[in-house]
Amino acid sequence: MKVSVGVSLLLLCFVSHVKAVTVESCPLATGTFLRTEVEKTVTLTCMTDEGIDPSKQKELQWFRNGARVNLAEGNSLYRSSLCVQPVTKEDDGVIFTCQLKGDASVNSSIEFDVKYPPDLNDTKELFVEETTDVVLSCDVRANPPVTVAWKKDGEVLDLTSGNYKTTNNGITAQLSITKAKRDVHQGKYICEVNSAIYGTMARTFNVTVEDKVLRFPLGPTIAGIVVVSCTILFAIISRRNKIKCCRKSN
Repeated sequence: MKVSVGVSLLLLCFVSHVKAVTVESCPLATGTFLRTEVEKTVTLTCMTDEGIDPSKQKELQWFRNGARVNLAEGNSLYRSSLCVQPVTKEDDGVIFTCQLKGDASVNSSIEFDVKYPPDLNDTKELFVEETTDVVLSCDVRANPPVTVAWKKDGEVLDLTSGNYKTTNNGITAQLSITKAKRDVHQGKYICEVNSAIYGTMARTFNVTVEDKVLRFPLGPTIAGIVVVSCTILFAIISRRNKIKCCRKSN
């Protein structure tokens, strides 16, 4: 998210009064909530009212979720502007606050409500061995939240059989398969999400179940070979010594 600062505002769409500080936003805000979408541009302007106590310093400060926003010189006295461009999903729920430098209680805030779809519409190829566990992950983070359905080979997946388990924390939806079997679990899986704003999107998983490959632990195998080799070598040396001793006695 890139925040740029400017001195002038071309359009003043909304005015919110809190004590002696006024915040204006474009596009139009509803109360203290500004609804927008990713990749859009939002302009915020803060001004001091005429009736402010003359004894108070009229320098303004901006904060993003409590973190100070650096302003260019000349963009903080009486009137100050911010340009959020482009808006990203990380801006959802962010609160921009403008306050009087000499009195933090004199402030006004606007909270962003950013609409965005989940990051989907792709295909993944998975090759797994039989009897291994498999996890299919689907990015479902979105605003507003989406509903999730899992399908296999074009049909809604029956989760009551086949050692399937699903989880969804609102950010990642997962389908877990315990001890995959070729005749049961091989096929095309689809994570289908439905959004009230963006419609239907999906991620496809082409799962191929292969024969299990026997693997030997390298470390113990090498150690075993060394032990056997040493045993054979010691046996040969011992045998040679015995043969030499017998020859001397004769």
